[in-house]
This record gives sequence, C-alpha cells and structure tokens, in this order.
Amino acid sequence: MFPRLLSVNTNVFKCLQSLQSCAAAARGFGSASLDSVALKGRSCLTLKDFSSDEIKRLLWVSADLKHRIKHEKQYLPLLQGKSIAMIFEKRSTRTRMSTETGFALLGGHPCFLTSQDIHLGVNESCTDTARVLSGLCDIVLARVYSHLTLEELEKEASIPIINGLSDLYHPIQILADFLTLQEHYGSLTGLTVSWIGDGNNVLHSFMMTAAKLGVHLRIATPKGYEPEQSIIHEAQKLSKQHGTQLVLTSDPMEAAHGSNVLVTDTWVSMGQEDEKKKRLEDFKGYQITMQTGSVAKPDWTFLHCLPRKMEEVDDQVFYSSRSLVFPEAENRKWTIMGLMVSLLTDYAPQMPVMKF
Repeated sequence: MFPRLLSVNTNVFKCLQSLQSCAAAARGFGSASLDSVALKGRSCLTLKDFSSDEIKRLLWVSADLKHRIKHEKQYLPLLQGKSIAMIFEKRSTRTRMSTETGFALLGGHPCFLTSQDIHLGVNESCTDTARVLSGLCDIVLARVYSHLTLEELEKEASIPIINGLSDLYHPIQILADFLTLQEHYGSLTGLTVSWIGDGNNVLHSFMMTAAKLGVHLRIATPKGYEPEQSIIHEAQKLSKQHGTQLVLTSDPMEAAHGSNVLVTDTWVSMGQEDEKKKRLEDFKGYQITMQTGSVAKPDWTFLHCLPRKMEEVDDQVFYSSRSLVFPEAENRKWTIMGLMVSLLTDYAPQMPVMKF
C-alpha cells in the first residue's frame, strides 16, 4: 500500500512540476525582472524616464486590470480613500473620461479642475498650487499647454504628477496604443510602426517608447514639421541600444513600406488654429488611404488618437476592419488605470506576464 501511495504522490508531484513549467513559460521572457519592478511614488511626465521593464510592467498591470474588471466582473477598490486632482488647461474627451471614470471605478474620488476653477500660474504660482494639492489629494493629472508647467508641478509636489498631455509629450496615449497593438498582434517585438503626419507630442512619445519595446519606427513628416532635434537624437540612441530601426523621411509611401501599423494624428493641434490654412497646404499627400496601405504588410492596421479629421485619413481606412481606433480609445481607460494603480499602490498583477 505504501509503495502505491508513493507512486501516486510522485505522479502528482510530476504533474505539478509540469504545470508550474507551463505557467512559467506562459509568463514570457523577462518575467522575473517585471515582477520586481516598483513604480509606487513615481511621477510620469514622459516615458523617456521609464525603462523597458517599467513600461512593460505598466502594460502588464493595465491588461490585468482590464481582464479582472471588464471580463471577470470583479470589483477592485484599489484606490479607495484616495483622490486625484485633474487639471485641464485644454479640453478633452478621452483623457477626462478615462481618468475620471477609471479612478472612480477603482474606488477613488476624482476632482475635475479647469482654468476657470483654479488659478494655476495666474493668481497662484505653480509652486504654491503643487504644495497645496500635495496636502489635499494623492495624485495629480495635468493636461497643459507647456511641458514646463508639469516640470514645475513635479518639482514642488510631494505626490505623483501625471502628464495628461503637454506640448512636448503625451505618454498616456502611447501606453494605450501599445496595449492595443499587443492585444491585436499578440506580441510587440519586431513590429514596425509608421507615423505619417506632424512631428508633434504624440510622435515624441512614440519615439521615447518604441525601441524599448522592440518596435521599429518609420516617420514621415513634411519638411519644417519634423520632431524636435533633441528627441531625434535620443530616439537614435535608444534605437541603437535596443537594436531597432529608426527611419526619418518626408515621403509617406517610403515610411509606410513594409509596416505593420500606420499611425497619424491631427495636423492642426489646439493652439494652432491660426496656422490651419498653411498646414493643410503643407500636408497635402499625407492623408492615409488604402493606397498608402498597399505598400505596408498584409496584416497592416491603423491607429489614430482622435479626434480625427477627413484630411488625415479617409473613411475607407478609418471605418475598416483594419482600424483599431475604437479599441485604442477604450484602452485609454485601462492604461491610465494601470498607471495610477502602479504609482499609488504595490499592486501585483494576477495574470501571467504578457508576451512582449
């Protein structure tokens, strides 16, 4: 009897070992380092300040929250008793809704503040505002005109500051974009993303992130609308460090060649309305169409952070099965939730590490 029990126990042990090996394999390469990444207390002004593992950790937490809350219908009051000040110098649909609903869904209290509600930099300095808010809430998200405003808030605050958009970067948009691509393709490593449009804040954030995720980046901007030179230099360093390709051109078809993902954004950002006529003229030939996609890879998809205008991408692409713009918009919610949870708690995801 005892030998039989020993045999059964041995078989069970082998089965358990096999299951553990499978689980470890499912976690993907580098899972040990992602498990040990700690972001609590950090600010997020630009993903330039985040390592490859730290960005992957943010995407992992975001995917985990999406799975548990949306698909498993779990209630996770991870931010109960906490509050966020949401400063908006610029209007927004996705940034406001994703932050406000996401923070509330996690049990916290969001406070929406416009330039009519507070005196940021006018009747009250950024320094004083940062110190006051540090005593009243747990985290600040600021959507501002100047990136310098964020830097001053972060310097003087004793709580995390999140960039909800500035003239230089839009990091929370890029997290949503890469979560969307990871969900669609199953992996990010080796993908080629082609940016066709203005050298703006969204592109700057792509340039500070893509190489760290093993993603090649091809960029087409009209002459005179290139990304900031300092950001080009940093992106070139990152590309060399991570073994990815970075191509800059003024030819949209050259940028689209062999690409998995075509991306564009508004040609006329908020505050540039006076330049609209000239910009529309300068960007002729940059509209993304099926013709643009004809030189891309057969599995090519399309991203746009919205709101979208017809001159940037035609309806045939925008409303096609290749377009991921609406899952991308929804993922703004899950990635901002993942970021806020990561900066405010020691949350450990339950699902295996995604394959990057």
